[in-house]
This record gives sequence, C-alpha cells and structure tokens, in this order.
Amino acid sequence: MLALLLSTLRPAFAGAFALVNVQALPVSSPPIEGASVIVRDGRIEAIGVGLPLPAGIEVVDGGGGWLLPGIIDVHSHMGVYSWPGARAHGDGNEATDPVTARVRAEDSVHVEDPAFAQARAGGVTTVQILPGSANLVGGESVVLKLRPSRTLAGMRFAQAPRGIKMACGENPKRVYQGDIDGPSTRMGNIAAMRQAFQAALDYRQARRSFRDPPPVDHDLQTLLDVLDGRVLVHVHCYRADDIEGLFRVMDEFGVQVTSIQHSLEAYKVRDLLAAHGTGIATWPDWWGFKMEAWDAIPHNAALVKSAGVPVALHSDSANVVQRMYTEAAKVLRYGMSEQDALTSITLDPARLLGIDGLVGSLEPGKQADFALYSKHPLDVTTRVQKTWIDGVAVYDRSVEEAADAAR
Repeated sequence: MLALLLSTLRPAFAGAFALVNVQALPVSSPPIEGASVIVRDGRIEAIGVGLPLPAGIEVVDGGGGWLLPGIIDVHSHMGVYSWPGARAHGDGNEATDPVTARVRAEDSVHVEDPAFAQARAGGVTTVQILPGSANLVGGESVVLKLRPSRTLAGMRFAQAPRGIKMACGENPKRVYQGDIDGPSTRMGNIAAMRQAFQAALDYRQARRSFRDPPPVDHDLQTLLDVLDGRVLVHVHCYRADDIEGLFRVMDEFGVQVTSIQHSLEAYKVRDLLAAHGTGIATWPDWWGFKMEAWDAIPHNAALVKSAGVPVALHSDSANVVQRMYTEAAKVLRYGMSEQDALTSITLDPARLLGIDGLVGSLEPGKQADFALYSKHPLDVTTRVQKTWIDGVAVYDRSVEEAADAAR
C-alpha cells in the first residue's frame, strides 16, 4: 500500500537507453549531426557522435530525425480552464478582490484535462500554469512536467521556484470598475499595487510586535515572500507605459520582476527591460484584439532579443500549445535567427522559470526531456514523432497511428 502511495507522489524514471542516429539541436551549443544520446535514471549522461554504448543498454533508433529539448511554455491555463470549455471548468480567476495573493493555481488544476496529452504530442514537456489576469495580484503559479499522472504531485516540477502572477492595464480596471474601492483606472491600478506592498511591510512590523500581533494574513504573507525575493514575479502587461509604471512601483519596493507576460509593446522599452534584468513572454502574431494590444508589431520578439533580453514565446492557449515549434518558426520572418527562435521555446523560458540548470537544452546532467521530429522543428511541415520526459516516453506517434488504424 505504501509503495502504491509513493508511486503517485514521486515520478518514475526510465532505467537506461541510448537514442542513436539523430540530428541533435542542443540549443546551448551547435547542432550535432548523427548524434547519440545516452540516458540514465532520467538524465542525459552523454551526447555526441560515435559514443561508445554501454553493454546491454537498450538502443532506440531515431531514424535520422531531429532532436530538440522539450518545449517549455511559461504561460498556460491548461488544467485551470479544463476541456471541454464550460463555466463549471472556469477555475483560473478568483475575481473577488484585486489582491488574491493567497490563492494557488495548483489548487484548481484538473490533472485529467485532455489538453495535457495534446501538448505532449506537440513536444511540450514543461508548462507554467498561471491564474488569470483579473486581479492586480492573481495568486501563485505552478510549474508542471506533463507526465501522465493521476495526481498533481506526480506532475509537479519539484525543483522549480515559486512564481506569482500579477497584472496591470485594462483587465484589473475593467473587472473592478463597478466596485466602490476600484481600481477603475490605470492610476488606480498602480496605487493599489503600492498600497498592497506597503500593507505587507506594515503587517510584518505589526507581527514582530510582542503585544497583540495581528492574525496570520496569507495575502500579506505571500506578498512578503515576494518582497523578500522568494517568489518569481510574472506580470501580465501589454503597453510600454504600463511596463514603465510597473517598474516604478517595483523599484520603490526593491522587487525584481522576472518576466513581463504578453508584453506586446516591449520593443518600445527594451532598454528599460534590459536594465532591470527582466525577460518577456509573448506571441509572434497575436494583436489588435483589444486597445492595449493595438500597437504591437511582429518584430517585437526579435527587437527585444537584440537588446540582450530573454524572450520566450508563450501559448496562453490549449490549442496554440500544441504547435509551439510553428510559433517559433514565425519569428524567423521578422528578424530572429534560427538559434534565437529555438531558444525562445526552450532555454529562455527555462531561464524565466529558474529551471535552466535542469532543462531547456541537451547537455550531460540535465533532465532527459526532449522530442524527436520528422524534420527540422522550424519546418512548418514537421511532426513530432516521440516525446520523452525524465527519460520516459510519454508520446509515440506510431502507437497513436496504430490505435487509429485499429478503430
């Protein structure tokens, strides 16, 4: 019974195998033609050409396919807006107060969401599940490996740092414009952010009092963790002036912003982003769907990357996440190099999640998360043949096709 319980809490790793005859794209180093990859206990043990294979090891022929690190999506709502789309499955926005730092996306994740399987079929291995953007502080995110699992514990990326979702601009002011306390304007958004952080500092001071300290407040406690640098900060923000306004507040309280999510006008303030050490997560071609998304340009990702800023492409969609390699192919048209395009769906998102020492590239010692493609991943006609997480095959196109043929 104990062994069964532990199996739901701790992911199982494959033993050892060698994947041979692949065109490897390590991302962190030049491509390797005719490569072999040796995997042991869920990690990459070696990668290169002409590697001596350990005796008795299982050998998997990659058939000359292209091997890319597992795709990482830093902005997903899978699980908290589970398929099929229905009001009953809308668990991503706790739109009851502008500051709900206390809530955690993991407490809404439906692990049986069919979208997870579709993402694995697209070579995606890691996702950050975020609360929605109704609130100035929407709550904590959760980073998941897309292992098939009956439990959230079996999917959790255990080594990933905590993250929190914040938002500025149109969404919070629209959601709370009817509330007597607002905010209903952009200046109201900024004032409420400042007030929330100050309240957290006042709460800390009061809790340190030996006489009649206030009861535990989980909203304020989480904000203190943000102020103390224990939580990575990801902010939904589109316009350049909103990004600048956000930095004014964060600089005042000494908060490091890890990423600006969506960031369609980031190209206008790319120097500001670089100076703050803040990356962006964006789309290659979503814009014009609301006023703050009006002034976007398709060159955004390339321009921001040219300033030395980490750039991750994100999905924000259970459909788009299935084709993230095609999203990366789009930015080639607008000034990104092939290397930067591949980095935008692998190593840069890993950096923004604080897990780049573990995933995001094909290197010895890193976790064996990768996918095999029929053609170069940036060829729009390519197809994912197989996906591995921690050295375990979690998707195999040949198995799916055989099952379809048998129906």
